[in-house]
Amino acid sequence: MILIHRPAEFIGPHGESLDRNVLPPGEPIPADALWIDLIEPTREEDKLVEAHLNVEIPTREEMADIEPSEILYNENNARYMTARVLCSSDTETPRLIDVSFILTERALVTVRYGEPRSFNMFMARAVKPGGCRHQPEAVLDGLLETIIDRAAEILGTMGTRIDRLSQGIFENEKKGTRRAASYRAALRSIGRKGDIISNVRESMVSVERMLLFLSASMPRPQKTAGYKTEWRTALRDVQSIEEHATFLSSKVQFLLDATLGFVTMEQNDIIKIFSVMSVIFLPPTLVSSLYGMNFKLMPELDWEFGYPWAIALMILAAVLPYLFFRWKRWL
Repeated sequence: MILIHRPAEFIGPHGESLDRNVLPPGEPIPADALWIDLIEPTREEDKLVEAHLNVEIPTREEMADIEPSEILYNENNARYMTARVLCSSDTETPRLIDVSFILTERALVTVRYGEPRSFNMFMARAVKPGGCRHQPEAVLDGLLETIIDRAAEILGTMGTRIDRLSQGIFENEKKGTRRAASYRAALRSIGRKGDIISNVRESMVSVERMLLFLSASMPRPQKTAGYKTEWRTALRDVQSIEEHATFLSSKVQFLLDATLGFVTMEQNDIIKIFSVMSVIFLPPTLVSSLYGMNFKLMPELDWEFGYPWAIALMILAAVLPYLFFRWKRWL
């Protein structure tokens, strides 16, 4: 097998734990492989897995379909499920990727075009003694549990950051341009956090649909093995995470409204200053315009103190409105 991107990975039984190996090019898939993880697979890798398990590996375009009948279905005694998983959540550009799960009697196949941290977390746990039972359903159950736990961890981190951001917004004592810059930074941070929370909720909705499909299509051997109870528990966890994501979304919306309100108040203060300044300088302008008229008969033109009188009158006309505004506490 020629590997163009990353090699296909498989996990198979190894004593009490599971052994993780990278399949070299040209080698067949071991018969005892419980989990075949295809990361950005080539067509040659797809064909190898298809021949090994008698399944059809969906393409990237098929994985991106939004119709339930195209992402949740049974075919050739295998269940095909596609969910959206948060990827790169620790970076500035988190994103959702489509992950397909193909559950057969012999193995679980996952197809993904990204590196969600939950997959690496579960792999590290699965290779430990007692980390996972030697059944494809157990691998799927553990993987879904890790995805759910990772989503809960991300929401917990977002909740802490939102509280810290809220404190910074409502206790902002900066002045001038530094205050405006802090509000701009807060708006960007609110947008990023809202995007991550929205992605987590979308991911959990897709996982919830997948769990409902699993429970509805579960054969009797899996029911007797206790997977129905485990998946119901996972379903309750998903629903609680969705509720928590909705709560955090409301907090993000409140912070967004509050920040925009503070920005509007800042703008109103600036406009108020300009309005007051225009009112203060309007009377002196009137006085200077009056004495700038070209009339012959103006008594103050021949008066010795005419010029000081005009200057004093303009200063008084400017000071009186200013003192009035200060008295009214408009400034």
